[in-house]
Amino acid sequence: MRLIAGFERPTDGSVRVSGAEPRPGEAAGVVFQTPRLFPWRTVRGNIDLALRYAGVPRSQWPERRAEVLARVGLEGTGERRVWEISGGQQQRVAIARALAAEKPLLLLDEPFAALDALTRERLQEDVRRVTDLTGRTTVFVTHSAEEAVFLGSRIVVLTRSPGTVALDLPITLPRGDIDAEELRRSREFAELRTQVSHTVKAAAAA
Repeated sequence: MRLIAGFERPTDGSVRVSGAEPRPGEAAGVVFQTPRLFPWRTVRGNIDLALRYAGVPRSQWPERRAEVLARVGLEGTGERRVWEISGGQQQRVAIARALAAEKPLLLLDEPFAALDALTRERLQEDVRRVTDLTGRTTVFVTHSAEEAVFLGSRIVVLTRSPGTVALDLPITLPRGDIDAEELRRSREFAELRTQVSHTVKAAAAA
């Protein structure tokens, strides 16, 4: 993740994003395990800060802000302080902030790990919908086989250090306007979840 974002350089080989070596803050919008918002700012202020550092003209801020908040289901929350909203809503703001600057990549590092199961499922559905709508290349780190199968179009399982690829699996489950619960209950979903889970356990034991 740090290599893709440009925070570190590879010791061998190279990393390219849109044909160029990634530079910190330019290649990707990043969402961390915790929201990492500025608590003294409003929801609007947190998103505007991302737009400012991305060099987006100020005249475009209201439209861009409204667009990303709508994508994560937070219309009308712009004037609320971060501490006034729930943990799930804060993580939605973090996702909206990452989307606002329209970087080539969206990187999410276990963003739902600390959330309750219901909120986690809802945010999974939000991320799936947003990535389908934007078509943006997204790298999502998770230890959950179910989360990986639900969100991914391609799953890569890595072994422990030294990291090698234990599984590189394309996912062909239906996307777009679908019933998320029905998808999670489907036989194909269960088979993929089992395959990924078994590979993760084997990789951890190796």
